[in-house]
Amino acid sequence: MTQSKSLSHGRKFLAIPGPTTVPDEVLQAMHRPAIEIYSGEIVDTTQAIYNGARRVFRTGADSRIYLYASNGHGAWEAALSNTLSRGDKVLVLESGKFATGWGDMGALMGVVPEVLPGRPRGGVDVAAVEARLRADSAHEIKAILAVQIDTASGVWNDIEAIGKAVRAAGHPALYMVDAVASLGCVPFEMDEWGVDLTVTGSQKGLMTPPGLSLVAAGPRARAAHGPNDLRTQYWDWEYREGPVFYQQFCGTPPEQLLFAMERALQMLLEEEGLESAWRRHAILAEATRRAVAVWEDGGAGALNFNILDPLERSDTVTTLRCAEGFDAETLRRFTTEQCGLTLGSAIGELSDKGIRIAHMGHVNAVTQLGVLATTEMGLRALGWPHGEGGAQAAIAYLGDMAA
Repeated sequence: MTQSKSLSHGRKFLAIPGPTTVPDEVLQAMHRPAIEIYSGEIVDTTQAIYNGARRVFRTGADSRIYLYASNGHGAWEAALSNTLSRGDKVLVLESGKFATGWGDMGALMGVVPEVLPGRPRGGVDVAAVEARLRADSAHEIKAILAVQIDTASGVWNDIEAIGKAVRAAGHPALYMVDAVASLGCVPFEMDEWGVDLTVTGSQKGLMTPPGLSLVAAGPRARAAHGPNDLRTQYWDWEYREGPVFYQQFCGTPPEQLLFAMERALQMLLEEEGLESAWRRHAILAEATRRAVAVWEDGGAGALNFNILDPLERSDTVTTLRCAEGFDAETLRRFTTEQCGLTLGSAIGELSDKGIRIAHMGHVNAVTQLGVLATTEMGLRALGWPHGEGGAQAAIAYLGDMAA
């Protein structure tokens, strides 16, 4: 028998920026029979999710949480269809693939997107946001679409600063934020930062399998509902606030996913604590950046940061560009087939030109060090130029932080 050179036999690990690893406790919470959908336990479970989600969004009782059996793109559509009308202009704050994708969805629905370009290999230009809103003296712009963390580019946008710019301009547009790749992982303060509507999905920082999305609608977003003409029954907030419980899901609730999310929120809020989760993500992200900084080797390495400003690199995913002549899929294939580690492929403008290393959700020092050491092992095995000792730099940083 020919001996395999693969070291992949054992538990596989997924280091892509969604879906992320689901805790065993959350998987076990799903493993139960369906229950009655009109009253009793399912009502209590759903209310527990609303209560927990409000704490994660950091929003008060005057906001309403809506749950959808969908991914984050469904939450995008729910946000637009419940607050806007055909012909309304929205200002899309470009910083990667996803804000513009949200705007593209709006265009198909009849909304008119205007893209405000971000900085090359960077985030939203906050000063440009304020200037554009001040120039809109007729208040034609009805909504502003921003993403806190874009998982394609790996950028983190300062949602608080953007909110201040909106208020400084004195503009009445609704401020809408995609927190799919950030909620539960990095600080987010919906009410304090003046965000009117936030969307997120279950499959990233909320440690739940894909299939649930949430919309947190503040008072101004809810007030916009009614006169708008994009409403459809499935997404419609008014229908979901009807007198029969299952109307909250426009039909049968996705029960097993609700059981999962209730348990995941309990783990996040009660067992770890939200602020502790923010700190864990910040530390693991910085450890990853310490490793990459070594691999870059002053620009001589095969892998380099996509985002140029260190302060704009996200705490949930690190996106890396491959230098000319190096094929990202070769590295991904090696770590997957030889080691059992699946790194994220680059998407958007970096498609086939880089990799993404996730550090979000149910991750700790053990898993992240494994990801970094295996990636460095791949660079060595493939003979790709890189600075030696990236994993050691991560170990040193984590050791100092844990001391």
